[in-house]
Amino acid sequence: MSGTLAWVPPGTWPSPDQVYDVTVVGAGLVGAAIARALAGYELSVAILDARDDVGDGTSKANTAILHTGFDATPGTLESRLVRRGYDLLSAYARECGIPVEPTGAVLVAWDDEQQAALPGLRAKASANGYQRTSLIDADEVYAMLPHLGPGVRAGLTVPDESVTCTWTTSLALATDAVRRGAHLLLGAEVLAVDVTGAPARDGDPHDAWTAIRTTRGSIRTRWLVNAAGLGSDHVDRMMGFDRFTITPRKGELLVFDKQSRPLARHIVLPVPSKAGKGVLISPTVYGNLMVGPTAQDIDDRTDTSTTEAGFAFLRDKLAALMPALQDEEITATYAGLRAATEHADYVVDVDANRRYAVAGGIRSTGLTACMAIAEHLIGLVQETGLLEMRERNDLPDAPAMPNLGEAFLRPYQDADRIAADPEYGHVICFCERVTAGEIRDALAATIPPTTLGGLRRRTRVMNGRCQGFFCGAQVRAMLDAAGRDRS
Repeated sequence: MSGTLAWVPPGTWPSPDQVYDVTVVGAGLVGAAIARALAGYELSVAILDARDDVGDGTSKANTAILHTGFDATPGTLESRLVRRGYDLLSAYARECGIPVEPTGAVLVAWDDEQQAALPGLRAKASANGYQRTSLIDADEVYAMLPHLGPGVRAGLTVPDESVTCTWTTSLALATDAVRRGAHLLLGAEVLAVDVTGAPARDGDPHDAWTAIRTTRGSIRTRWLVNAAGLGSDHVDRMMGFDRFTITPRKGELLVFDKQSRPLARHIVLPVPSKAGKGVLISPTVYGNLMVGPTAQDIDDRTDTSTTEAGFAFLRDKLAALMPALQDEEITATYAGLRAATEHADYVVDVDANRRYAVAGGIRSTGLTACMAIAEHLIGLVQETGLLEMRERNDLPDAPAMPNLGEAFLRPYQDADRIAADPEYGHVICFCERVTAGEIRDALAATIPPTTLGGLRRRTRVMNGRCQGFFCGAQVRAMLDAAGRDRS
C-alpha cells in the first residue's frame, strides 16, 4: 500500500528507499485515469508530470465533447474504447458532479459529396454499436438550427453527443487517485530511464525495479506506465522502442460570448470530406459557443499560440456556416495540441520483460475514452502475472467536484448555500459569477492550483469577457496568500 504522503509539493521528494509498484508518467486525462484505477488495488502508485498542474497539457485544450463513438473506424481499439469510455465517464460524471450537458449533435451536409456520405456515416455508427442516428432533410436541419447559413442539403442527427468540462474531469480523476493514496509529483520532467540497472533479487521478477531520473530527482518503480501525451514517443524510446512518433497537430478555436449561445443549441458537426474533417460549432458547458478547430501539423510541442491566419480561417468559415455568429463578441481564442501519430489507432501495449506499459497516440477522443483506456491497459498488465493486484475494500468516496456548468446550479444562485456560508454570495469575478467561497475551496483542495491558469480551470475565474481586467489583481492576491500559507 502507498504511504500517507499524497500531493508532493515543490521542495520535497520521496525517500530514496521508496520503490513504487507502479509509476505513471503523465497527469493528464489518461494518466490520471490509469493512476486512479491502479490506486484501487493494494499497490503503491506515483504519478509524474513535467507540468505544474494536472491536466495542463493536451488535456486542457480540446473541444470537450463526450463522444458516442459513432464515427470511429469500426474494429479499431479506439472505436471499442470510446464506446466503453462513454458509459464509464458518464457514470463517473454523475458520481462526482462533473458537468455534462446533453446537447445532441447534427452532421450538416452542404454539398453533393457531403450529402452522399451521410448514409455511410449512419452505417458506420451502426457498425460501432450506435443505433440512434437519423437522416434528416434540410428543413429538419433548419428546424433544429435555424441560424445556419443558406445552402444546407441534409443532416444526420446524433442525439447522445454531449458537452462536458475537460478541466473538471482531469482534476476529478487525479484527486481520486491522490485520495486513494497515489503520490502526485508535479514539475518532474522525465530525463532518462534505466531498465538495466535493477535486476530482480534472486530472480524474482516481482522485485525488479526501474530507475527514473527527472528534473526534480530520481525514483524507483517496479512498473512504468507511459501516458505522457505529447512526450509519449520520447518516453517510449527511452524504454527501447521506436514504434510511433508524435507530430503535434495544432487546433485553434474561437470562444464567443454567452449571449451567442441561443444561436446553436446543438453541436454542429462537419461531414468529413476529401478536404478534411472541417470546422464545428459547439456549445460549451460554461454557456458559450465555440468554433473550430483548425488543423496544422507543427514541430514545436509547446506552441499553443493563436495566429492571425487561424483567426481569419475560422471567421471565413463562419461566413458560410452561421453568418449571425460573426456579429457576436469573441471572448477568447485558444489553441490545443493533439498527440497525432503516423498510426490510425491508439497505441496501447505492454512489455512484460521491461515491466512497461504505454498509452500513446491518444487523440481528442481520449477525453471520452480515458477510463476505458485505463481499464484496458490494466487488464493487459494483469495478464502478464508480474504485478500482484489485490482489489482494495477501503476506498474513499469519489470526490465531489465543484460545478462549472452554466446549466446547473452555481454557488451564487444557491440561497441555502449562501445562508450557510456568505462567501458563496461574495462575487469576485462578475463576468463568470465566481465567488470568494469557490476560490477559497479551490485553493484548499486536495490538489491546489499553484498558478492563475490552474485557478482559472478550477473555478472559471478570469475566463469571461474582461479576461481578468476587473478581478485579476484580487485573484492574484488570493493565490499568493494561499501559496504563502502552504509554504
